[in-house]
Amino acid sequence: MLPMDLIDDGGRPSNAPEFTVSELSGAVKQMIEGEFAHVRVRGEVSRVSRPASGHLYFDLKDDRSVIAAVSWKGQAARMTQRPEEGMEVIAIGRMTTFPGQSKYQLIVEDLVPAGAGALMAMLEKRKVALQAEGLFDAGRKKPLPWLPGVIGVVTSPSGAVIRDILHRLRDRFPRRVLIWPVAVQGEKSAPEVAAAIRGFNALPEGGPIPRPDLLIVARGGGSIEDLWGFNDERVVRAAAASRIPLISAVGHETDTTLIDYAADRRAPTPTAAAEMAVPVRAELRAGLAEAGARLIRAMAARMEARRQRALDLGRMLGRPERVLAEPRQRLDAQAMRLPAALRAAAGLKRVEFARVAGRHSLKALQGFVARTRSDLDLKSDRLSRARARAISDAERVLTERRAKIDDLFARLDRATRRGIVERQTRLADLRAPQRFARAIRATMARLADRLAATDRTRQTLGYRETLARGFAVVWNGAHVATRKAEAEGAGQLEVEFFDGRLAVEPEGPAPRKVKKPEPPKAPGKAPDQGTLF
Repeated sequence: MLPMDLIDDGGRPSNAPEFTVSELSGAVKQMIEGEFAHVRVRGEVSRVSRPASGHLYFDLKDDRSVIAAVSWKGQAARMTQRPEEGMEVIAIGRMTTFPGQSKYQLIVEDLVPAGAGALMAMLEKRKVALQAEGLFDAGRKKPLPWLPGVIGVVTSPSGAVIRDILHRLRDRFPRRVLIWPVAVQGEKSAPEVAAAIRGFNALPEGGPIPRPDLLIVARGGGSIEDLWGFNDERVVRAAAASRIPLISAVGHETDTTLIDYAADRRAPTPTAAAEMAVPVRAELRAGLAEAGARLIRAMAARMEARRQRALDLGRMLGRPERVLAEPRQRLDAQAMRLPAALRAAAGLKRVEFARVAGRHSLKALQGFVARTRSDLDLKSDRLSRARARAISDAERVLTERRAKIDDLFARLDRATRRGIVERQTRLADLRAPQRFARAIRATMARLADRLAATDRTRQTLGYRETLARGFAVVWNGAHVATRKAEAEGAGQLEVEFFDGRLAVEPEGPAPRKVKKPEPPKAPGKAPDQGTLF
């Protein structure tokens, strides 16, 4: 009888080889991996899964088929673009099989968007999702500080952007700037920018590194692929969660990224961001000077109005002599009537006293004195007890207050010692030669500026500036001749021009001629400008 392995299904003998399940799965795996060792597959991403292991599992599909795809943890970290639901991508990798489930799958090494249209569609989808969460709401945006003390800048330290920002800040209003260097392009851009925003917000107030009052996220212009890191969801969420006001200055004026919607203010360029951050110091000084001058003028006008009002009211009042004359006369009349009135009042009181004294006897007076003495004794006893209680209360209060005073003295002593230590520390800091040198240099620079300004004022107000405009001065010896008669009586004159003096001799007085009346000049025509002699 033939063995069963040599008999086919029809009962006929067969010599076909047998495979185990593992052998067959391994053969299929080798064939697929050898045939599709490097492939590029275009499709739509769906069913994205990110387990705790760090691997990525998702599907690539088109209108007819689906391929399972997986990217291991190390490959996922190096991806140019992370997969998202609905994204159309080109997956680069190799085909393999998973014998445990008898299926084939694509091991993805990198993902790239399938084109600008796909990028814009994905960007619009991400924008709608983040906007639905309220990250772009106007109510979340914070006002920018009027004059920040410290400005944090998140950008590349080697590009022209940071130089433009620093130059503009130096021109408008110099401020302290902290730079957090990041990559502004490539796969590291998004995590580094998000970490920089969170890092600035995590700085404690009053720490060794000052916490910025304003943040600027800046980058120069570029293509949509170059700016893609600023469309990343991590960057948008970090910008929206920033407690520090943030200005987005990514790209040129026509470039728009998602961080622009989440930021508190968008600047068309990095230079415009610096202009938004600080005001112009020269304009502030001019406005302050103008406000001070207006205040002085207003105060002077108000004081003059009050002074004039007081003078006007003073004219309406009568002279003191006239005001007091009538009351003084009434006082004199009453004073003359007073002695007679006093004598009459004393007589009436004397008669009343005699009438009352006649009604009182000796016994009544003695009883009144006894009752009064008893009342006095009772009140004296009550007064003694009240005095004792008052003394006891006063001693208790005195003891409490003495304890409080001792406590206050102890606290004052501790505060004084602490203040002495702090002032000694501050004095030691002030004695540092670097601070003295800076103070001396600042004082010398300020005095030099004042001296230069005073010299410019002297030159402006001096008569030499008038000579430069075409005028001249006539000197009669050491005096300036201001009249014609002085010049005619002088023996010799000197005419001073802008570039030197010229000696001249005056002629005798010319015979007077009767001048004809000049015709009237046309209205609006200015007289000719002559020379000042």
